[in-house]
Amino acid sequence: MLGPARGLAAGTQTHFGFQSVTEAERREKIYQVFENVAEKYDVMNDSMSLGIHRVWKDILVHKMNPSPGTLLVDVAGGTGDIAFRFINYVRSVRERQLRQKLRNHQNLSWQEISKSYEEGRSNPLGDSQVVVCDINKEMLKAGKQRAQHLGYSEGLSWVLGNAEELPFDDNKFDVYTIAFGIRNVTRIDLALQEAYRVLKPGGRFLCLEFSHVSNPLLSRLYDLYSFQVIPVLGEVIAGDWKSYQYLVESIRRFPPQEELKAMIEDAGFLKVDYQNLNSGIVAIHSGFKL
Repeated sequence: MLGPARGLAAGTQTHFGFQSVTEAERREKIYQVFENVAEKYDVMNDSMSLGIHRVWKDILVHKMNPSPGTLLVDVAGGTGDIAFRFINYVRSVRERQLRQKLRNHQNLSWQEISKSYEEGRSNPLGDSQVVVCDINKEMLKAGKQRAQHLGYSEGLSWVLGNAEELPFDDNKFDVYTIAFGIRNVTRIDLALQEAYRVLKPGGRFLCLEFSHVSNPLLSRLYDLYSFQVIPVLGEVIAGDWKSYQYLVESIRRFPPQEELKAMIEDAGFLKVDYQNLNSGIVAIHSGFKL
């Protein structure tokens, strides 16, 4: 999965953090970063964001508002964070629907009520499915271990795949999510084209990513924390200064909100907008395939 994706020239210059590298070198270096940090990824996310990344991911799934039967692909989602939230959300919606159905039929017999509950228990996701797709084997391995530990198995599958050349048919998914992954893609334009391709007409694209802070004072404090504290945390917690130095630099090199919005529109999406969270430390971009 590490060879140049469709339409990529391996020798084309790009960036890895603040370094200038070829696209092939960048792809290999990023793969190595996530292979190195996979086991400590969740601990480091909590340390880097002071736990706020959990709230941001909750907001993303609430914005998605999936209903039972939704087919989701979560790209660069190896740890399962979005997938597990999606499953929890759909289960909750399904349970509310079942209770509402029973309330609306007060004259049901005990046998009919019991049968409805049995049906709800046997299909708690209402045929919803989430496919986690990640290019990195170690990240997928970490996600599968978490799923097993937390008891997630129904409606969940794991696929090794490149965001720039997804191993899925056209018009397959209702929703495409990518959380804190698109800035690590070598060719964002190709990843966006692939997102458009695999979504059904009417499907929704949602991207949660670190972005550009609008408040000048907060921006200076954020830079200080990012460059002075996060790499140190990486060394202390994960024994890996360089990987976390790259992650900080990659945030600074990522396109600002309006520029990413234009790129999403260029890929064919309509009704594109974004929501800044915490003054733009992160943003959720949304678009539809219409």
